[in-house]
Amino acid sequence: MTALLELSGVTAFYGASQALFGIDLSLNEGEAVALMGRNGMGKTTTIKTICRMMEHRDGLIRFAGQDLARMPSHKAARLGLGLVPEGRRCFARLSVMENLIAAARPGEWDFDRVAGLFPRLAERRDQKAMTLSGGEQQMLAIGRALMTNPRLLILDEATEGLAPVVRQEIWAAINQLKQSGLTILVVDKSLKELSGVADRYVVVEKGVTAWTGAVNELTDELADRYLGV
Repeated sequence: MTALLELSGVTAFYGASQALFGIDLSLNEGEAVALMGRNGMGKTTTIKTICRMMEHRDGLIRFAGQDLARMPSHKAARLGLGLVPEGRRCFARLSVMENLIAAARPGEWDFDRVAGLFPRLAERRDQKAMTLSGGEQQMLAIGRALMTNPRLLILDEATEGLAPVVRQEIWAAINQLKQSGLTILVVDKSLKELSGVADRYVVVEKGVTAWTGAVNELTDELADRYLGV
């Protein structure tokens, strides 16, 4: 089976400082993979290289059969990369509806389907994003990515800093997306919630893929070694 996304030996730098030393990662169609690791280990940098917001120096990044080397971010997005960035980054002065249609592309995901996943967005469709709660802004960020009709949805810390009841709502939506067959790459710290969504874990340590395996293969010892404080 040909992977939808494949990274092999990927390195990347911030100026003269090397951040990634060898990232290996793959996702097949319909699979959900959790990218995990302690803070500062290279998870967000890996996502930036995938989405072409940052150049990689060595290694291979292929998505949907295309080599992403030297491809600008907008062209990579058109191949079907849908990013929910850390910090949400909604367009503050645009309405909910305007945020959703800003990058919309034709496909199954339209406003009605997004509103079915997050009914609160329908209730607030004419409100400016800056007036929404943190949880509502996160729903909007996910909805905006879905409106691009992606082949791969990438979620970077989608529940960070949210109230527990809102976190549960977001995780329920992510689980629905997984059940619908959407391919998902998710960064999060909560093993409990990830275990209900992910098929596999990929653990990054100091810019290197340190461990990868099925959810039930991550033992307490491995979790403490790679994820413990």
